[in-house]
Amino acid sequence: MRRIDEDIKSGQFQNLYLLYGEEEYLKLQYKNKLIKALVNEGDNMNFSKFDNDNIDTPQIIELAETMPFFAEHRVILLENTGFGKKMPGDFGDYLSHISEATIFIFVEASADKRGKLYKSAKACDRAIEINMPNESVLKKWVGAKANAAGKQMKENAWSQFLIMTHDSMDNMSRELDKLISYVGDRNQITVEDVNAVCVARVETKIFDMLNAISAKDMAKTMDLYQDMLSAKEPPMRILSMIIRQFRQMKVIKELLSFGNNASTIASKMGMPDFAVRRVMQLSNNFSDKEISALLKDSADFEEQFKTGKLDEKLAVELIIMKYAGK
Repeated sequence: MRRIDEDIKSGQFQNLYLLYGEEEYLKLQYKNKLIKALVNEGDNMNFSKFDNDNIDTPQIIELAETMPFFAEHRVILLENTGFGKKMPGDFGDYLSHISEATIFIFVEASADKRGKLYKSAKACDRAIEINMPNESVLKKWVGAKANAAGKQMKENAWSQFLIMTHDSMDNMSRELDKLISYVGDRNQITVEDVNAVCVARVETKIFDMLNAISAKDMAKTMDLYQDMLSAKEPPMRILSMIIRQFRQMKVIKELLSFGNNASTIASKMGMPDFAVRRVMQLSNNFSDKEISALLKDSADFEEQFKTGKLDEKLAVELIIMKYAGK
């Protein structure tokens, strides 16, 4: 992302940009930054946009070879084409000798590093992966948005806000806007405000549920489970998320045993550092033996459900009864 900012500042642009990764909010911001810097407002003669529904690669190549009309650049935006994974051969070959006056901007969910698109973007050092920033960056970003509205967020409120909204920056922005409206004339956002306004993601409820299981708190575990069922979460999705959380705990414990710290583990697992630290804390409540046993039981119950031997709701309740019981 720094490279895009530097290109915009210097006015020296590459012919190919690839923005890929999971963080949609930041991809949108940097896509728009590039377009604003490259295309005059309302210039539809020199700016073209394509997505997965209107891809004709020979047409795009022909367009790319057409000189811009009273402009320095012709800009071609391609979004969510799937070319990050697989690209037509003719188009892939063309990317190695793009017309000097043409700039391609690709925005993709993911990119295969063995693929032609990634290799072409990497050759000009503009294959830019955009994922969720770390907690420090997010805290500064949220703090700046709150300050701009004349608000401050207490430390415990920030911690709870992060837990409840950290799936995407877009979600964090929406929930912060709701909080700012909710507190009205008050300049402080409290943890009570966060709990009153922000919608807890199902992943947060799963995490709370596993904390209750580790504390052998059957009543709280069942309350959280019933809350999720009332919110129309399928029992098998709940079980799958429990399995996913325990698999993360297992891998993180193994990586810790080899001397890796949270930042290194986050990089290896493709998770935000704050999420890794939360799972690390949770894993301290379970022994290696308990983690392995729960994964085995969960896999067994999931298989019994798929083969019609067990009701899906009962499958989750059996896990709860076995591991949250005294």
